[in-house]
Amino acid sequence: MGNLSSAGLPLVVFFLLLGIGFNGFASLKGYTFAALIFGGVTLSLYWPQYFVRIGDFKLTGLIIPLIQIIMFGMGTSMSIKDFAGIIKSPKGVLVGVTAQLAIMPIIGYVLANISGFSPEIAAGIVLIGCSPSGVASNVMAYLAKANLALSITITSIATLLAPFVTPLLMKLLAGQFVEIDVLTMMWSITKMIILPIGAGLLFNYLLHGKTKWLDDIMPMLSMLAIGLIIIVITAAGRDSLLDIGGMLLLLVLAHNLFGYFLGYWFARVVGMDERDARTISIEVGMQNGGLASGIANTLGKIATMGLAPAVFGPLMNITGSILASYWHKSAPEKVVSEIKS
Repeated sequence: MGNLSSAGLPLVVFFLLLGIGFNGFASLKGYTFAALIFGGVTLSLYWPQYFVRIGDFKLTGLIIPLIQIIMFGMGTSMSIKDFAGIIKSPKGVLVGVTAQLAIMPIIGYVLANISGFSPEIAAGIVLIGCSPSGVASNVMAYLAKANLALSITITSIATLLAPFVTPLLMKLLAGQFVEIDVLTMMWSITKMIILPIGAGLLFNYLLHGKTKWLDDIMPMLSMLAIGLIIIVITAAGRDSLLDIGGMLLLLVLAHNLFGYFLGYWFARVVGMDERDARTISIEVGMQNGGLASGIANTLGKIATMGLAPAVFGPLMNITGSILASYWHKSAPEKVVSEIKS
């Protein structure tokens, strides 16, 4: 109606109320976080000046500490038992990790080359493809009646491999777009992943069962951290996002959906059952957008390379919730047989 410039506050209120409404229904509760994220993104698009800096401090400086908090939380929820899946289901782990490290980077490379975007923004599409899956994939695997133990194992292995694999994939696939210093990127990812996860594992080992309050608060803290990261990135890259937002959204959506589709059928072709194929589909399609944003920030390109991860994060939560809800209604054959026995 020609009043888009003054629609900021009504849109923010709309997404806030939508999120509250979703939270009141069991079937829609999975969309609450995505609705609130859209409200936060709207806020930063209309009033970016409040999310760029406070005094002389640039808010992008919060991204790395926030990711470390998320990874520490992931570590506190993990134990050595999570890696027992390698022994119990070596084929599933090998197929899942291989699919994740091959399918999404290649799709990202193809989409980046056909996008017509500036080199740094195109490199961001490759970057999200070269990142491992995150905790969100474990939640969706649970909702989809997939193999949760396999999902957690694949996420854990892929995350621990990220400091070594992601820089090499970026050098190979994104080197034509931006200069990649492999060793520097390895160290940056190690600081963001290995050290905080290691601290979380140690914390869990020493104080297991004694800090229930931390177990309760970490999921909420992680969601707040992810939301703040997306808001800060949106504000930093606002002008570029307004110029290419529609096309970037389509490409990121295609990246995400192709990940689900190819991950599922790759698993089926190599002989995985329905339940494990669902797991691998979700693990491949859902990437760790927060980590990708952190990498972009360490390279000093958060306003360009960070855009694709910022869009991918909330979008994958919506598509993942829809896919998990669809699969939840039809239990895979393996689960049905287990229930009958």
